[in-house]
Amino acid sequence: MRTKGQDKVNLITLGCSKNLVDSEVMLQQLRAGGVDAEHESAEEDANVIIVNTCGFIDRAKEESINTILTWAEARQEGAIDKLYVTGCLSQRYREDLSKEIPEVDAWFGTLELPSLLQRFEVDYRHELLGTRTLTTPSHYAYLKISEGCNRTCAFCAIPLMRGGHISRPIEEVVAEARSLVAQGVVEVMLIAQELTYYGLDLYKRRALAELLDALSRVEGLAWIRLHYAYPSKFPLDALDVMAARPNICNYLDMPLQHAADPVLQRMKRAITRDETRHLLDAIRANVPGIALRTTMLVGFPGETDRDFQDLLDFVAEQRFERLGAFPYSHEEGTSGYQLEDDVPEDVKQARMDELMALQEGISAELNAARVGSTEKVLVDRLEGEYFVARTERDSPEVDNEVLIDARRHFLRIGDFAQVRLTKADAFDCYAEPVEARNPHESAHHSAQS
Repeated sequence: MRTKGQDKVNLITLGCSKNLVDSEVMLQQLRAGGVDAEHESAEEDANVIIVNTCGFIDRAKEESINTILTWAEARQEGAIDKLYVTGCLSQRYREDLSKEIPEVDAWFGTLELPSLLQRFEVDYRHELLGTRTLTTPSHYAYLKISEGCNRTCAFCAIPLMRGGHISRPIEEVVAEARSLVAQGVVEVMLIAQELTYYGLDLYKRRALAELLDALSRVEGLAWIRLHYAYPSKFPLDALDVMAARPNICNYLDMPLQHAADPVLQRMKRAITRDETRHLLDAIRANVPGIALRTTMLVGFPGETDRDFQDLLDFVAEQRFERLGAFPYSHEEGTSGYQLEDDVPEDVKQARMDELMALQEGISAELNAARVGSTEKVLVDRLEGEYFVARTERDSPEVDNEVLIDARRHFLRIGDFAQVRLTKADAFDCYAEPVEARNPHESAHHSAQS
């Protein structure tokens, strides 16, 4: 084993954007303590591996376990010196996993970063609160506004792994946003386990609108995007701020999970189909042209063919701009685990496929209707022969992309551009810059990127 000054750490992140933020904080703390640390490095020169795991559903757990086993084998063969595991899976199953995979040197929960740092003889630096080493492209970042969740959804194990809801003070979130802008960030995605609960613990009221107002005043912050809102008791005053502030994207990610009342009741979602419909009507009325992203869960215990048809009918009626789906996973410790997991796996998969086929048709029609329009896009990367960009209706990695021919046009990564949409399919659009630069400038782009 090499000494601390010689250690090379490779940090691997699995799961959601909230996990990614945790890894970015960890990376910052390690480097501040003099540890040579990289995030998901392609080089094979690290002697210490840290795996930040996800434990949300079966597929995520399987990916996490397989990743741990791969590195456990490397540890056993002497290819690495130390293997540490942290994150949600470790928080939830540490006792069992430590017996099953003894090659792991230590397991850490979601709130045990100081203990992990001690393994490198590094103290947690409180003065670094709100700072992190970005692993995303330099022009966008995720911004966590709270931790944990107080909801009791029957299918969800997140409160078991992340604990109760804890809001970050408005001034702390704003300070981090200013720090991100100083690093070149122009877009932030606000994330939380549950966005709309923000402020209830700190201010004894829902304060999402106040937070949005404060963030919208941060100079240089061009796009603010909202992720993971809960529909029950949604704070409608947040919509007023969204409509009034041009740098708050007309975009809302609100996982609805289902639309059949019997399923919603068993899921403990505290909202009905009609209440959901009225909420969606209010959102669209208050913010005309808003892009709504949602997630649906199929195959929850007791979901009948009629329930699933109600879900399909609701999606066909609402025509969400963006929609994802996943099959129910029977999670120990949740109230749903007390119900019989009575929908066969092949039925769950078939229902998910049918739902996504419906959404693909809706998305294709909505995109086709936008052909010929001029839209503002943010250029994310150069990939093959195309610059890949996004509109304000699209979040990175999960939503649609806008492709611009890099052989004919030059754009700068991290810049905004006005483009005219020329063609569209179900999940991507093609476009041309309204004011295209000379193609020979692409040599300058190479130097920039």
